[in-house]
Amino acid sequence: RMAGGEGAATTGAPAEAEIGLDISRGGGLPSFEVAFNSESFSDRVLRLEVDGVAGGPLPDLVFRREELRLHKEEADGKSIDSSWTMVSAPVLRVKTIYINSVVLAANSPFFLKIFSNGMKESDQRHITLRIADSGTEETVMMEILSFMYTGKLTTTEPNLLLDILMAADKFEVLACMRHCNQLLTNLPMTRESALLYLDYPCSTSVAAEIRHLTDAAKEFLASKYKVFANFSDELMDMPLVGIEAIFSGTDLQIRSEDTVYSFLLEWACKQYPETEERHKIWSSRLLPLVRFSHMTWSKLHEVLTCSDDDVDSEQTKKLIIDVLLHKAYPAHEQGTTDADTRTCWQVPQRAYRLKPIKVVEFDQPCPQAIVYLDLTHEECSRLFPTGKILTHLFHLAGQDFFLIAFCQMHEQSKAYSFGLCVEKIEMPKGPTCLTVDFELAARTRSSGKFVTRFQDKHTGDDWMLGCADLFEVPWSTFITNDNLFIDGVLHLRADLRVGVVAQPGLET
Repeated sequence: RMAGGEGAATTGAPAEAEIGLDISRGGGLPSFEVAFNSESFSDRVLRLEVDGVAGGPLPDLVFRREELRLHKEEADGKSIDSSWTMVSAPVLRVKTIYINSVVLAANSPFFLKIFSNGMKESDQRHITLRIADSGTEETVMMEILSFMYTGKLTTTEPNLLLDILMAADKFEVLACMRHCNQLLTNLPMTRESALLYLDYPCSTSVAAEIRHLTDAAKEFLASKYKVFANFSDELMDMPLVGIEAIFSGTDLQIRSEDTVYSFLLEWACKQYPETEERHKIWSSRLLPLVRFSHMTWSKLHEVLTCSDDDVDSEQTKKLIIDVLLHKAYPAHEQGTTDADTRTCWQVPQRAYRLKPIKVVEFDQPCPQAIVYLDLTHEECSRLFPTGKILTHLFHLAGQDFFLIAFCQMHEQSKAYSFGLCVEKIEMPKGPTCLTVDFELAARTRSSGKFVTRFQDKHTGDDWMLGCADLFEVPWSTFITNDNLFIDGVLHLRADLRVGVVAQPGLET
């Protein structure tokens, strides 16, 4: 029997058989929309008190807090006072809503406990809910109550759906949580919604519930901003959660890992002008984004010797020293734990515009540099028909060089082939004549060794040395050669040896 009004007798706690009815949205029963906020179909009255504490927490049932006190007093053998202690914030307005205890109990284990705990609170006709006047709490609670009757929500706004999801988790309205999740999943991802999902404060249970949303948000941002050069200015105003999502990705197309470090340092200085806070964010959130093992020697040395107070130098230098040890002595890795190895050394390269290389340098008996370049099958495939890959710089006899891998079409035959060359960068001091013997080689699966593919000698100031058809086969033959692509990787080597170093204008 439902209560007909204020003077009617209360029904007490619903019978167990009634409460056991599955009228949740998953039960397949018809909508009870006609009974929502209807005095004729209700046995309880919910007083929604809006207080003056703007921006307060999500709804909190006053009687639930008081219920804990009552249980404690009962355990202590004291008399139970059924009056409720209200918070001191002034009540701005009161909204009265008629509710049906069976409907709420069937949809929410939280309300089921309230209405069937056997205490005086189970028989109370009036239930009070205190919320803050922040503009959303009242809307959130009305949406949840309505959902328990209708199985529908009236909003598709991401921020409000997240608030409803949080409150539904609090009041254990599982069907509403699933519905919010589904609506959020179906919404198109935008920059604003992605940042909202990543930065929304939520409980552990809700975080697990929307994990797919946060994962999708990370993928969206990483994809949208993967070409760094197109968004460098916009990214300077990106919040921290966005920076983490973008720079955690391996597909980030950027000049080199040196650029990542320089950008994150500039970003941190702009976003966190206070030194103490910046150091904390740098060490805990930004340093893990830098793949130090793929930075150049020169940049590592620059950072190591820098005395600026922009970042936590001690933590940064510790990581760099470990990287330098690993670069110089790879066997050092054997002394680290598996976790350290995965974290420090096994992070993959990004889609760098300047490809990392490994260099071995000698001063005696003559200046010599042996450069190793590894290209994946996918990277080589992207070279066709006119692409090229440039490497980091390497040094020889006071000059800077780099390698270029490319695909080129021959004018006469119209055939494409794989090429590799060495180019020298002019130094600001002026040209220096070098006589260089150089050799280009590639490792083969059959021999397991590097096989020489091209040799030459050059003397001059301005030059680019190499071979436009390194393997002397058409591109289609090269790209499918399993003898060259060992486990999907092409291993190349350039060996440069300086014969005579002569300054222009000086007799030799």
